[in-house]
Amino acid sequence: MTATVEAAATPARATRPFAPFEWMVAFRYLRARNAQKSISVIAGFSFLGIVLGVAALIVVMSVMNGFRHDLMEKMIGLNGHMFLQGVETPLTDYEAVTDRVGKVPGVTLALPLVEGQAFASSPYGSSGALVRGIRGQDLERLPGVAGHITQGSLAGFDDGQGVAVGSKLAEHLSLRVGDKLTIMSPHGAETPFGVTPRMKAYTVVAIFQIGMATFDNTFIFMPLAEAQTFFNYDGQANVIEVYVADPDNMDAMRKAIEPAEQRPMIDTDWRQLNRSFFDVLGVESNVMFAILALIMLVAALNIISGLIMLVQDKARAIAVLRTMGATRGAVMRIFLITGATIGVVGTVVGLVLGLLVAHNVEPIRRGLAWLTGANLFPSEFYFLSQLPSRVETRDVIAVVALALFLSIAATIYPSWRAAKLDPVEALRYE
Repeated sequence: MTATVEAAATPARATRPFAPFEWMVAFRYLRARNAQKSISVIAGFSFLGIVLGVAALIVVMSVMNGFRHDLMEKMIGLNGHMFLQGVETPLTDYEAVTDRVGKVPGVTLALPLVEGQAFASSPYGSSGALVRGIRGQDLERLPGVAGHITQGSLAGFDDGQGVAVGSKLAEHLSLRVGDKLTIMSPHGAETPFGVTPRMKAYTVVAIFQIGMATFDNTFIFMPLAEAQTFFNYDGQANVIEVYVADPDNMDAMRKAIEPAEQRPMIDTDWRQLNRSFFDVLGVESNVMFAILALIMLVAALNIISGLIMLVQDKARAIAVLRTMGATRGAVMRIFLITGATIGVVGTVVGLVLGLLVAHNVEPIRRGLAWLTGANLFPSEFYFLSQLPSRVETRDVIAVVALALFLSIAATIYPSWRAAKLDPVEALRYE
């Protein structure tokens, strides 16, 4: 008799956290019943919100990363990372300066240019153009052009008077390799009556496609010696473009390049020319992340409301569990598992869906354009010829971590309310 009394007085031993019975009860609460249809609908919308939020964030961040990477690669890759312009005296010693700068550790390419605005025309049309005089050996090594020749060849570029034309410009002027292109510059020969425009016809020897509409529709490359004569830069260049291995480390590269110049020059790097543009892209990316994160926040609020309704509906069952020996912690963990399951499964599904779409953005765009008959990504407005996407691991981790944090945080208050439920009050009127 004494042993029985002592056994009855001994408190029930608490089960270990997340015991099998806690998972079993939690999964039973997830299954919809006829009397809990409203709760299951809220849980379904919560699940859908998490899926769409995670997928949308991954896709949007991937597209924004793709834009930044492709624009930087094409804009900076064609224009160089650093620009050296002569001051005080004309840049007639450009070959010596180019050789010295090209030998600086970290410099991958240094090339002299003669650059000028011109007017290009053919029998079928006309357009403004940016003409660049460049040595053939440099043009073959130029990032963005080398390997992107769609018609013709750059062989013997320095020997003739041919030009390489961007694909969009060639299309606009209805030009093919072998056709004649007339280039006119407003700065021609000086006469007693003033400066007269200079006009000359050149043979198109190559057509290139960089993949950036602005460049493909504007650029014309001609031999450096011919450009010097055409633009009245006899024996000189007006800029030396420098390409480096690490464009993000321009401060250190500038300190290494300046001593190699050995003459007064104005040094400008890509950050000074494009900083505002890439800063805008960064701000847009952050704003889009914040806006789309609201979808997951709404889904988390739905999880809270659904669990609160579930706690109220299961008040009697919770009381029975408590009288059978379940601790407050066990009850809290049951509802934590119930709510967290919605968030975790929704995050996993959203992750798979987001990665699937992010890796196939361009085919999806082409499919939608074919179905609707509309140009969903006009290259003349968005600079690039196709919709870019670049999945960054750190962004995916951030999205998944945010979704899991919101999902788990949303379960804390309803689970705490379930654990605080008084079994006597819950069973008073049963």
